[in-house]
Amino acid sequence: MNVHAHWFLPTSGDSRNLDAAAVSAKETPHLQPAAQRPPSIEYLAQIAGAAEHLGYEAVLTPTGTWCEDAWLTTAALLRETTRLRFLVALRPGFLSPTLAAQMAATYQHISGGRLLLNVVTGGDADEQQRFGDWLNHDARYRRTEEFLQIVQGAWTGRPFTFDGEHYAVRGATVRERPDPTPPIFFGGASPAAELVAARQSDVYLLWGEPPAAVAERLDRMRPLAKEQDRELKFGIRLHVITRDTAAAWAIADELLAQLDPAAIAAAQRRFAQTESVGQQRMAALHHGNSDALEISPNLWAGFGLVRGGAGTALVGSHSEVADRIAEYHDLGIEHIILSGQPHLEEAYWFAEGVLSLLRRRGLLAPAPGPTDATRA
Repeated sequence: MNVHAHWFLPTSGDSRNLDAAAVSAKETPHLQPAAQRPPSIEYLAQIAGAAEHLGYEAVLTPTGTWCEDAWLTTAALLRETTRLRFLVALRPGFLSPTLAAQMAATYQHISGGRLLLNVVTGGDADEQQRFGDWLNHDARYRRTEEFLQIVQGAWTGRPFTFDGEHYAVRGATVRERPDPTPPIFFGGASPAAELVAARQSDVYLLWGEPPAAVAERLDRMRPLAKEQDRELKFGIRLHVITRDTAAAWAIADELLAQLDPAAIAAAQRRFAQTESVGQQRMAALHHGNSDALEISPNLWAGFGLVRGGAGTALVGSHSEVADRIAEYHDLGIEHIILSGQPHLEEAYWFAEGVLSLLRRRGLLAPAPGPTDATRA
């Protein structure tokens, strides 16, 4: 088992700080994130091109009212790249599952098989309601499972009929089966999410927690998947700050010094009200305390003071960060999805420093060539 390294497309904008304003934009979408670099297609193309050049396999593109649409943005970037895959986030319930199956199949055809799907059920009620979704937490996950059953049924090449709590379709299909079938990346820390992951996903994603906590979750997920006669792969989502020496910690300190305590307090109040169990776990790593942020060797929780979602970063020298990734790999983590501030420069720091070390240690999976994506 090798490490598959992926990067991130900042489709809400990019900056050299933790940018608390971008977080408040999730709550008030009429506000523009205070990004120093807007998410123009030209800038995102620079990041995608750099990720491809540096040997990352794919880039994750988020979903929500606070960022650009993931499908349209990544489709526009296909012509800017030749082998880079796009891990496109989508939310079940916001479009027909048959249409989603068709969109994914079309994407595979025009990209040469470069689509990966990140299914995001959604944990923030306010964000869901902006899209007209009023289901409660567990009902959303039941709907997600039905959505995925229909999508994957439509991909079989045979008309698929389904009657469920949230969907009823007759003869769902697509013009041509996607080749390859896009793998499903899926996250969620609640019991409802874990059950859907065990039944329907290919890669179960976690946000960065200390290794002992990650091990506990993987030990819970493996038998859950086995009960479904399935075997999961695992991935982790982390930020990174890595340099030739321990100077990375000075950068983390600078990012922390730029934060307004009032912004930290406001973000923590929002996180305390979330339905997302994963977000609750992120907040519990630091409880808003900026004096105790190294929660495990080289694992820093500073991002989570103001940002929702993945709130931890691997911080340290290239060698130290490579060691921490090797530890996660030993637990069973195969996919690492990374980001940094700014995303363009940090993609180089990490690739030239850490990826090269992982490659020399024999841990890094080779990046697919222009034609390999159709065989993955």
